Amino acid sequence: MTDRTVTSGDLVERVTQAVLGGVDLVQLREKDLPGGELLELAQSLLEAIGGRAKLIINERADVALAAGAQGVQLGEDGLPVSAARQTVGSEALIGRSVHSVPAAVQAEAMGADFLVVGAMFASRSHPGVVPAGPGLVRQISGDCRLPLIGIGGITPENAPDVIEAGASGVAVITNILAAQDPKAAAAKLKEAICEAWRVYGNPARVAQAGRNYD
Repeated sequence: MTDRTVTSGDLVERVTQAVLGGVDLVQLREKDLPGGELLELAQSLLEAIGGRAKLIINERADVALAAGAQGVQLGEDGLPVSAARQTVGSEALIGRSVHSVPAAVQAEAMGADFLVVGAMFASRSHPGVVPAGPGLVRQISGDCRLPLIGIGGITPENAPDVIEAGASGVAVITNILAAQDPKAAAAKLKEAICEAWRVYGNPARVAQAGRNYD
């Protein structure tokens, strides 16, 4: 998941390095950018990462369609899944951020492809938010069959706890983008996730694409 405020380096280059380290689903999340600039950034990312990772756009289904991205990520109070689907089409990935079991059940009923669940742990991107912890993933997995992605304060050390709770993968910002070497940071996180899959089993992946994403 991108956030150009956490790094002084070139965002496209750092995301590209993260993809080379194992990230295979990138969420472009730059809420302050106007549509035109967001589209240009999306196109640059798609060109840089090529077919090595999928790209989804935060909230902006119109930008996702115009850029040729592979999908869109919707906030819990964002566009209805059905409205986004009309824009991006039936083959695109649509994720929904959720913070409770009822919201997860509703998102599944509306046709979301996967859910981003948080916050797992305290994080820079959500200051003041009390983390729900991996227990929320465990609760949601009992009532929802969609792939779940844990988000919030994820590191290689705590990612296995999220996988053990029933997540298919994790979403990361700071641990990769703020790292001195994004490629190495992504590789370390992916190694931790793969080991957790080996120990706890590998839940359904996000349309054959979602493991960990930057």
